[in-house]
Formats: sequence, structure tokens, C-alpha cells
Amino acid sequence: MLRTIIFKSVVFIWFLAWMPLLLIGLISSKLERQFILADAWGALFFTKFIAGIKYEIHYPSTNEDGIPLKHNINQRLDGRAIIAAKHMSMLEIIILVTHVPNAFFIMKRELLWIPIYGWAFWRIGLLGVNRARGATNMSVLANKVTKNIMKGMTLIIFPEGTRVAPGQHVPLKRGLLFLATHLKLPISPVGVDTGLYWPKRGKIKPGTTHIYFEQELPASATLEEIREAINRHSA
Repeated sequence: MLRTIIFKSVVFIWFLAWMPLLLIGLISSKLERQFILADAWGALFFTKFIAGIKYEIHYPSTNEDGIPLKHNINQRLDGRAIIAAKHMSMLEIIILVTHVPNAFFIMKRELLWIPIYGWAFWRIGLLGVNRARGATNMSVLANKVTKNIMKGMTLIIFPEGTRVAPGQHVPLKRGLLFLATHLKLPISPVGVDTGLYWPKRGKIKPGTTHIYFEQELPASATLEEIREAINRHSA
């Protein structure tokens, strides 16, 4: 428990220390993203050297020439796809944002109201949805996502809509299918086991966490196919 207290205290102080720079970064989305990335890389450093958590990222198997072993006729040549990931911990968010270039997320609108950090998230293109009013206006959201995609950004979405515990499976939200169809983008399922090491509550556990990028699925994939892929290697 002492390791957990020290780790969370150090990370909290680290995040606070970045606030003045994030305020300055509001003048430019590019500058703000650089600050956010440096902030995230620092958190990963403390995760490794204080919490004792390392990570490995696994990508789909390919031949020597880089062609996927399982050819997917729906795979885009430009590499664009919607990343649909399991959400267990803050850890996979940090790992994904540092390893996926120009990533942006769809999140609860209230998170964008957090002083300084919420403003910084908005500045780099993260999108908020108002869950309190029931169903999201998907057409409006899709148009906002399209603008970001056209800027060369990559959407990362947590289709279960909430953080889950290891072994917990919840139904996927249909909004993922709407966005994939609207944008004509394949879906890149991502499984994680981060909740085993950095849980929402409780002790931090040292070890090696894994991020699994599965073979891409077409925009026409069913929720069951996506759910199976996301959970294939998840804890």
C-alpha cells in the first residue's frame, strides 16, 4: 500500500506542476499537444520506476513484407481506422495517447469542464458528449469527428462507455457502428489488462501490462464481432 500512496502522490504532484504550462499551451493546439504528450510520458516514467509497471504493445502479426497474415480487404491503405479499446484504467489512456499519433477521444462533456486540464483536452480536439440528456445527437457528433479526421487525427473510443473491472464484460454502445459507417472507417479493436495493475480503486501491482491491437474489422462488423475481438486478450 505504501508504494501505491507514494506513486499516486507523485503523479498527482506531477499533474499539478504541468498546469501553468498547459495554460500557456492554450494559445496553440500543436503546442498544447506537445505539453500533453510530455505530461503523459512523465506519468509513464513514474508508472515504471515507482509503481513497477512496465508495458508491452502487441500488434497484429504480419509477414516479412509487412502484409497482415490475415488479409483484410477492408483495410485502408492510408492506415486510418477507429481504435475501439477496452477501458480499465487511466494507464491505457496514457499508453494509447503517447503511442497513437494525433489521437483524440470522445468523453463525458463534464470532463472538459475540469480547470486547465479540461481546457487543454478541448484545445487538442477531444470531444465531449452530454449524457445527461439521454441519447447523443450522433449526426452532430459525427460531423465534429469528421473534422478531426480530416485534420489527420485518429479517434480512440471506449465502446463499452465506462471503465470496467478485469473479467467484466458490458454491452457495447451502438454509437461506434454509427461513426464507423458514417466515416467509412474500419475498426481496430484493442484489448487490455491494465486493470490488473492500476485498478480504479485499490493497490497498484507491479508487473507487465499488455495492450493488444487485434486485426482490423470492417465498418460493417457487428457489435458481437467487435466485442469478441476486444475481449480476446483482455483481462
